[in-house]
Amino acid sequence: MINSAPDLSSPRILVIDDEPQIHRFLGPALAASGYAPLQAKNAATGLHLAATQSPSAVLLDLGLPDLDGQDVIPRLRAFSAAPIIVLSARDGEMAKVAALDAGADDFVEKPFALAELLARLRASLRRATAAAGHEALTALIRIGQIEMDLATRTTTVSGTAIKLTPREWDLLAALARAGAGRVVTQRQLLSAVWGPGHAESPQYLRVYIGHLRQKLGEAGTLIRTEPGVGYRLGPAD
Repeated sequence: MINSAPDLSSPRILVIDDEPQIHRFLGPALAASGYAPLQAKNAATGLHLAATQSPSAVLLDLGLPDLDGQDVIPRLRAFSAAPIIVLSARDGEMAKVAALDAGADDFVEKPFALAELLARLRASLRRATAAAGHEALTALIRIGQIEMDLATRTTTVSGTAIKLTPREWDLLAALARAGAGRVVTQRQLLSAVWGPGHAESPQYLRVYIGHLRQKLGEAGTLIRTEPGVGYRLGPAD
């Protein structure tokens, strides 16, 4: 099901959810906010629309009738870099971590406040636009006062060179490559920096994040902790 006569000149937002009331609520709300809503009641239709309509972002429920939403995430990621915001009644850190590890960008628990969801959607779209700009430019990544040169493995804060160990640099680069404000889970960081064998050793992260914050000075506040989940690099949304 596609929302009737969507304005495809506006950013397309694909909503994959089997609850009719969610579509009745979100469709008009998204349209009123300047988006073109695309609607799917199951995973099969959602994947088809994602492949053919190139949405700017996806709002995905985990409790779909034909395929668990958790398994939809990697299928979307196989061909789309669009931000994925999970909408789910599943609460707790484990559900959130699993969705983020699978490739989602954010997680909003049902029931949700429309204002919060729209704010998170805007933030995800901004991050996606910024990330696309980084890829199109050079090996330089700038987030706040921090600038990283991926080619020379150097870091500056407000123009001043910061000396990092190779491991500290890899950790900061992993956060920076994800894009400003995007959550990177503990497992993702540990696997990227220390290797898959250390994915269950969060104590490494706590120590090195502390070192990074200290060396970055005031810019260290840009490393934000998501308790029980992971870390973000960037200012508050």
